[in-house]
Amino acid sequence: MKIKQNLYPPAIAKTVPRTEQTPADKKNTITFADMLQQELAAQKLKFSAHALQRLQERQIELQPHEVDKLAQAIQKAEKKGARSTLLLYEDLAFIASVKNNTIITAVNGENLKDHVFTNIDSAVMIK
Repeated sequence: MKIKQNLYPPAIAKTVPRTEQTPADKKNTITFADMLQQELAAQKLKFSAHALQRLQERQIELQPHEVDKLAQAIQKAEKKGARSTLLLYEDLAFIASVKNNTIITAVNGENLKDHVFTNIDSAVMIK
């Protein structure tokens, strides 16, 4: 007795009736793209006013890929349960609030000498 097995399940044609949405329905509908955009906006790295001032004073310029590295480092710290972390990247140091996904301050080369960082519970080395 032979049993015939299909390699792929047979296609089942299913027609779903299309319903028309009223403008009010469209206004209340949230698409996947909208949800994704909201999630990405929520994850976006922020800089405090103090951090922006320090970046300007110390002439620290960050490229978009460097900001992405900082954001990824904060996510790693968050996975380990950190609340406030020191991010070390090349000759730069940043203090970040993990909970708020915000860079609080920035320090560079010469300013790092003899600098003491307080109120942090973790450090992340960025390559």
